Amino acid sequence: MLTKQQKEQIIKDLADKIKRQKVLIFADFRGLKVKEAQDLRRKLKEVDGEYKVAKKTLIKIALEKAKKEIDVSQFDASLSLIFGYSDLISPVKTLVKFAKEHGRLKILGGLMEDKFLTLNEIKELAAIPSREELLAKLVRSLSSPIYGFVNVLEGNIRNLLLILKQIHPVK
Repeated sequence: MLTKQQKEQIIKDLADKIKRQKVLIFADFRGLKVKEAQDLRRKLKEVDGEYKVAKKTLIKIALEKAKKEIDVSQFDASLSLIFGYSDLISPVKTLVKFAKEHGRLKILGGLMEDKFLTLNEIKELAAIPSREELLAKLVRSLSSPIYGFVNVLEGNIRNLLLILKQIHPVK
């Protein structure tokens, strides 16, 4: 049993994390083994995410304290929270992949800024390429016309050399 002071500390900690997050996902962790939960924590930490388990009443108070209007009583489950701090996509991708691999973790919904996300929206968000992939595509699309232009210029020089060789053959 937690003391009142411990509960207040948990609420304060959760409210702080809720205020700092870029994406927050609610999941049902029933049936998830301790080793699997540790594995999820480690994977989320690699992408600047975090996995927390708390009682629904404490989560509800922390959400109210963070001025987020979500009714957690709509979830008939043991709640865990997944936070993404620096990147919106990476923690979501990690969680969706983990949920597919381990059928015990069920994604219930989420919060991005002040918009509630359904399970389908979270899956769509996970399908978006990562920031690095998008930057690589941008660089390729920007450099492609430049390479084409260089090839056109080289082609003109190549053709000029062929014409000069025909006019004045090298012995």
